[in-house]
Amino acid sequence: MMQGGGMPVLTINTKREVGKKAQSSNIAAGKAVSDIIRTTLGPRSMLKMLLDASGGIVITNDGNAILREIDVSHPAAKSIIELSRTQDEEVGDGTTSVIILAGEMLHVAEPFLERNLHPTVIVRGFHRALEDAVAIVDTMAFPVDTDDRGQMLKILNSCIGTKYTARFGTLLADLALDAVRCVAVPAQNGGQAEVDIKKYVKVEKIPGGSLDDCRVLAGVMFNKDVVAPGRMRRKIHNPRILLMDCPLEYKKGENQTNVELTKEEDWAALLKLEEEWIEGVCSTIARFKPDVVVTEKGLSDLAMHFLTKAGISAIRRLRKSDNNRIARATGATIVHRPEEIRESDIGTRAGLFDVRKIGDEFFTFIVDCKDPKACSVVLRGASKDVLNEVERNLQDAMGVARNVVADPRLVPGGGAAEMAVSRGLKDRAAAMSGVEQWPYAAVGVALEVIPRTLAQNCGANVIRVLTKLRAKHAEAENSTFGINGHTGDIVDMQELGVWEPYAVKVQTIKTAIEAACLLLRIDDIVSGITKKQRAPSGPSMAGPQTEDADGADNERMIGE
Repeated sequence: MMQGGGMPVLTINTKREVGKKAQSSNIAAGKAVSDIIRTTLGPRSMLKMLLDASGGIVITNDGNAILREIDVSHPAAKSIIELSRTQDEEVGDGTTSVIILAGEMLHVAEPFLERNLHPTVIVRGFHRALEDAVAIVDTMAFPVDTDDRGQMLKILNSCIGTKYTARFGTLLADLALDAVRCVAVPAQNGGQAEVDIKKYVKVEKIPGGSLDDCRVLAGVMFNKDVVAPGRMRRKIHNPRILLMDCPLEYKKGENQTNVELTKEEDWAALLKLEEEWIEGVCSTIARFKPDVVVTEKGLSDLAMHFLTKAGISAIRRLRKSDNNRIARATGATIVHRPEEIRESDIGTRAGLFDVRKIGDEFFTFIVDCKDPKACSVVLRGASKDVLNEVERNLQDAMGVARNVVADPRLVPGGGAAEMAVSRGLKDRAAAMSGVEQWPYAAVGVALEVIPRTLAQNCGANVIRVLTKLRAKHAEAENSTFGINGHTGDIVDMQELGVWEPYAVKVQTIKTAIEAACLLLRIDDIVSGITKKQRAPSGPSMAGPQTEDADGADNERMIGE
């Protein structure tokens, strides 16, 4: 790029797209990403097989899992892919819908740009449509009783129905509901219920066995054995559990410790002091009569000997996250120093401590806990690929269950909510004046992409089915008619029992429209090659360069 004086402002390697070219490029990128995962929507969706960076295979139809593995260079495509990650973290479901809807929003905006309508006007129309769309979804939503197991399973099955694990019946829905109910802390002072599935639900995948062996434990399991197998008990009923995050071994000097000894007896005395210190720590622990001691740090052979003499089973080097789960499940408090142990720190809510061998590995089970607010989900399956897909589907289902527990409102699924919003926006657009009404109405047209894609993926006659569906929604406001994703027929979602959480639906619409608005307001894309990517030139081509002491970076020369 040259300025008046003839001097280039941007470097030669810089690539720049301005105005309509930049907007067209962004729209094309958005449409390309949405086309990748369009066929993965609905119960008749196709699977994608991906090779990841480490050479492993990922087989899935989860929008977020697919886009996570794809390497793209276009900045707008990266931004669109980020949407599915946000959707997955926020609500757990709707990762495919949000990308398809965002791509369609960009697609309907393209004709307006070609007619020289200013992007700001389009964005203003989109924002007004978003406010009204959320208002229409609010009128359609109705409350649900989260204690009604049958109703909750219906909601979860409509989420899992589009996944690979749908063929295994209600197995995954039961697991997800049990796990979420286990860790849910009831709302206090009129607030929301707290459901932290990331911290307190651990999914353990063990290849082998059948999917029918999957279950939610009323407690915690982890891949560890006792420190001294054969000498320490592996099965204890109603155990008293002590959790620690300090080492049970003699403290070594921080860096270097110099001890000057003149007599041989002093060396023996030094060793004896170490032994006495460890014996003192173990006797402090034994005074509280715990059956199991779990520490996050090391545990020496001598400490193991004293604990075994006291009849205490010990587990060492456990992960911090697992220790937190045990604390929450058993009512124990993690102790930082042996001298600070109190009776109230001992966990007594567990019913059984049991170490079992599954396959070639030993697993410790701390189960049958009274009102555990943490749990482990054990998944068994034929292969790692199957287990990975089951885990992804389970995480989605738990996300949906968490949303319903936190905000117990539902809207009809199967494209019924999108179609009702589309019809409402078209009606309101007719009453508007000014140029904004065209982008406003276009949002209604874009929302039809969800029912249209559902019909396409199950092989129905798209034009005929969509025309019938429009007619059904024209007859009554907030109609609950949608598309049966298995057959392609138009059915009442209330009778079919396909529901979606209100939080998922609103998040999908908000994220898609706001992302489209963001990309439409970009009118300049500047991309330059960074130093690391720049091709070698000049002397560096001849061979490796060396640095002398004067030219070297001083910080790099300092020894670590």
